[in-house]
Amino acid sequence: MLITMKAIKLSIPVIASVLAASSLNLSAQTFNDADSVGVPQRAIILTGNPGENNEHIAVLYSREGMSFDDPSAPRFLFLDREGKVALGIGGYVKGVASYDFDGAIDDNGFVTNAIPVPADPALRNRFGADASHSTIFLKLVTKNSKLGRIIVYVQTNFTGDDGGYGLKLKQAYVSVGHLTAGLARSTFADGESQAPTVDTQGPSGQIDAKNMLFQYKTSSWHGVSAAISAEFPKADYTITAGDAEKISQRFPDIPVYVQYSWKSGNHIRLSGILRELSYRDLVAGKNRFETGWGAHFSTIADIVGGLKFFGHVAYGKGIAHYVNDLGDIGYDLIPSDTPGKMKAPGVLAWTGGLQYNFTKDFFMSANYSYSRVYQNELIGERAYKYAQYVAVNGFYNIIPDLMIGAEYVYGRRNDVDRFHGNANRFEAMLQYSF
Repeated sequence: MLITMKAIKLSIPVIASVLAASSLNLSAQTFNDADSVGVPQRAIILTGNPGENNEHIAVLYSREGMSFDDPSAPRFLFLDREGKVALGIGGYVKGVASYDFDGAIDDNGFVTNAIPVPADPALRNRFGADASHSTIFLKLVTKNSKLGRIIVYVQTNFTGDDGGYGLKLKQAYVSVGHLTAGLARSTFADGESQAPTVDTQGPSGQIDAKNMLFQYKTSSWHGVSAAISAEFPKADYTITAGDAEKISQRFPDIPVYVQYSWKSGNHIRLSGILRELSYRDLVAGKNRFETGWGAHFSTIADIVGGLKFFGHVAYGKGIAHYVNDLGDIGYDLIPSDTPGKMKAPGVLAWTGGLQYNFTKDFFMSANYSYSRVYQNELIGERAYKYAQYVAVNGFYNIIPDLMIGAEYVYGRRNDVDRFHGNANRFEAMLQYSF
């Protein structure tokens, strides 16, 4: 029997429950009983047959481990004749317009470390627009009798051309059973607890990074799960000329977490990370290593009715790469009091917020975030000390797959010399998911 191309198939019944219409669901949804989930009404079956086994469909549509910005619910499905292989293709087109006032940031993302200090009178206002964070992804799910479930995922956006719209790889990984290998969100980060924002940068103190990794994740046992990974390190140093230089890293980053989940989309997680950061001491003429470490507590939990809390707090040394505001300004290692030697500065980062779902199609949220670097006075009086980030927003699904959002963001950067700069932004988003 030949498999032929089929027309749009919107009449397939939903076996258990209809999935949320938007591919960016307003609350994270996972499927605990995969066999009871049918093909969503919004799906377009391009070829193949769902068959009687729908567990692959459930995996395709699960938002477990995803952040608000991650796309889900692929619109286009390719299925084999017996329903043993499922391939989803989806993404979204996202356009954001913004206006900065009473202090501006020369970037489409609200990067608080880029706020001018002291205030720059030439950069008090700014109008901007961006569509480069539109994304496309492919996700394949199948199962092997020896290896277990196999998931292949590839995601791109269009931020790769340094201000233009060049294609850029965001994630590309393969999961086989409990093992995952490839470019994916770090085990030290918790995507589900991250703040929903129109701003593509996100809160200053948010823990988020995507690394090349090899990860092992356990199954859930009475709500308890854990993971550990070896991740190829990315490190950024502040170097004093003639004293030290950056060299290739010699050891992987080792993050680990333990998580307890209850109900749908509620969990608490405790994460830790160990780093060995390599550099060359030019004064002594030898290679050295500085140990970095970090602890991270995160949660997302329903409070009452449609109200939920999300947030995290992290502290460590040499973990700037994993903090939104600090990942590219040279704070993994900085100069120490001893010529030639470097140190891992202390870093504190936290975010807390509330989200209220008025209806299944409309919610609002607010969050406050803070990031700080300690013991970095040797860099100079103009060195970054701390930053604050406040966002208030609302999101509404006009029709299935079409979402609008509006947001106000305030940021403040303080330097070691106690000078500071502020920025304010209004922004609006139109996003169509497919």
